[in-house]
Amino acid sequence: MKLGIVSAIFDQSNFEEMIDIVAENGLDCVEVACWPAGKAERRYAGVSHIDTKNLTEEKATEILAYCKQKKVEISALAYYPNPLDENLEKRQEAIDHLYTLIDAASLMDINLVTTFVGRMQSKSVSENLKEAAKVWNPIVKYAEKKKVKIAIENCPMLFTEDEWPGGQNIMTSPSNWRKVFELIDSDYFGINYDPSHFIWQQIDYLRPLYEFKEKIFHVHYKDIKIYADKLADVGVMATPLEYMSPKLPGLGDVDWGNYVSALTDIGYEGYTCIEVEDKAFEKTYEDVKKSVTLSTKYLRNFII
Repeated sequence: MKLGIVSAIFDQSNFEEMIDIVAENGLDCVEVACWPAGKAERRYAGVSHIDTKNLTEEKATEILAYCKQKKVEISALAYYPNPLDENLEKRQEAIDHLYTLIDAASLMDINLVTTFVGRMQSKSVSENLKEAAKVWNPIVKYAEKKKVKIAIENCPMLFTEDEWPGGQNIMTSPSNWRKVFELIDSDYFGINYDPSHFIWQQIDYLRPLYEFKEKIFHVHYKDIKIYADKLADVGVMATPLEYMSPKLPGLGDVDWGNYVSALTDIGYEGYTCIEVEDKAFEKTYEDVKKSVTLSTKYLRNFII
C-alpha cells in the first residue's frame, strides 16, 4: 500500500508548494483537489490544485514532471460536490465539472476520480436511487470510454442543519452500496473507502471491506470521535456534529491496526490517503502542516 494525503487541507498552497509539503513528510502520493474556480460553500471544498477545466497537454506534462522530481504520485483527482442537487442549475454545474476531471485523469494517465454520487436531501432513498441511475449511468459510460475509474466516498454529507434531513450523498451504507451497484453496473464504478463515516452511523467499519473488496478503488484515513455524554444528551436523531467530531488518525475511535490488518486480508495494494479535518489543528497554517506530520508518523506504524 502507498500512503498519501488529501490535498484539500493545503488551501493556502499552490500545486508545487503542496507537493513539496507532501514530499517533505515522506508520503508516497496525494489525492489532488480539483474544484472549479469560485467561492466554496463549505469547509474543505473549493480548493483547486489542478485546474482541470483548462488543463492542457503541456501543463499536464509539467505537473507530472514535478511530481516525478519530488517522488510523489497522484492517486486520484478529487471533486466532492452534489451531482444530485435539487437545484438543477447547481447539479449541472457539478456534473459538467466532473467531466473535466475525467478528461484530465485520462490525459494525465492517472485514471481515477474520487467524488460523491450525491443526494436529493429532501427525497427518499428509493427516489434517490432512481435519480442516481439516471444521472450517473451516462457519466460512467463516458468514464469507461476514457478508461477512468470513479471511486465514490461513503460520506453521508450530513453534519449540520444545512444538510438536514437526508444529507447530500446516497452512498452511505453497505445496503445502499448494493442497491447502487445493481443500478450502475460497471467495473469502472467503485468505492473510496473511509471508515470514519461508519463510526457515527453505528455500522461495522471492517465487515464491508471483505464483501466489497473488488469495488474498493481508493482508501481514506480519517478518524471520528464520538462524545458519549453529548450523544446521551441529544441522541442519534440530532445533527451529527452535535455529538461527534472528525479527528486525526489515532485520536478518535477507529482501531487503525485492525483496519489496516483488514486491508491486508483482502489484498488491497492501492493508494491510501490521510484526510485531515480536525479543527483542533487549524488555528494556523503551521498547525495544519503539523497535523500532516503527526498523522503520517502515526500511520507509518502500520504502513511502510
